Amino acid sequence: MAKKIVVINDWYGEDLKAEMRKAAEKAGFDIAFYETQEEAADAVADAEVIYGFPNRILSGAASLKWLCLPTAGADAFCKEGVLGEDVILTNASGAYGVTLAEFAVMVTLMLLRRQKLYDDTMRERIWHGQVPQRTLCGSRVTLLGAGDIGQCYARRIRPFEPAIITAVNRSGRTDADCFDEVYPQSALKEILPRTDILVMSLPSTPETIRILNKELIDLLPDDAYVVNVGRGTAIDEPALIEALNAGRLAGAALDVMHEEPLPADDPLWEAKNILLTPHIAGNLTTEHTRRVNVAMFLEDLDNYANGRELRYRVNRRLGY
Repeated sequence: MAKKIVVINDWYGEDLKAEMRKAAEKAGFDIAFYETQEEAADAVADAEVIYGFPNRILSGAASLKWLCLPTAGADAFCKEGVLGEDVILTNASGAYGVTLAEFAVMVTLMLLRRQKLYDDTMRERIWHGQVPQRTLCGSRVTLLGAGDIGQCYARRIRPFEPAIITAVNRSGRTDADCFDEVYPQSALKEILPRTDILVMSLPSTPETIRILNKELIDLLPDDAYVVNVGRGTAIDEPALIEALNAGRLAGAALDVMHEEPLPADDPLWEAKNILLTPHIAGNLTTEHTRRVNVAMFLEDLDNYANGRELRYRVNRRLGY
């Protein structure tokens, strides 16, 4: 009896499914596709491999040996007791750099060029006069997160001629050549006062929860902007709202929040100069992302079938 792979996702077209079927057969697996967790609930019982996000039906996966997440965020499955100690966990960190970087560039420009103001006034059929705007050219950009997303963003804004691109990560080191300088997180108090645009793309770990707290927000210049495409837990939202409403920040763009969906009565909705989107900057909504995502899974399927170390394995202690 062949070993079994269960795929849970409704974004993969027939061409990508055909690629997965071919690779699964070569690796000695049967493969079954389901669009929802509910549809897959019975099928996971004897699945050796799951490629999807099975949080609601995971308890039924008694034969699971490898869980491959199509998401970059893996923290929900790193908590003690969620997965068996012998279950391998991989994610899709590296698949979303392009789409997230494009989104971050878009909202950065929207903030600098006051697009929300013009959207609001034009919708009311008001021909608003000129207001002060700013450019990426000459701006001091700080990237809190120097991984795939931060690197993709840095490469895309370089032609806009920012004054400097500073990256911040845990170690203060990186092999990437797209930054002008790199600092450890311990240097944030030094860096934030000279930041015009702060772009955050951090994973959710104990060290990153509310890393941008009131103390650090207050260090940003009054005309600084904050963009977050990483995890909503990385920002102290009440402190951000207070700073925006008091004019101590020029604006913010958030694709991720502490609570999602964002409650209808949450004060974030009414904060001044804020752009909110419902966690759609990444996901599998672009063909490029879907193809890279599947390619990563198939690369590790070949590794798994041949007894090699999986390239995209998550360090459950670190959470990514």
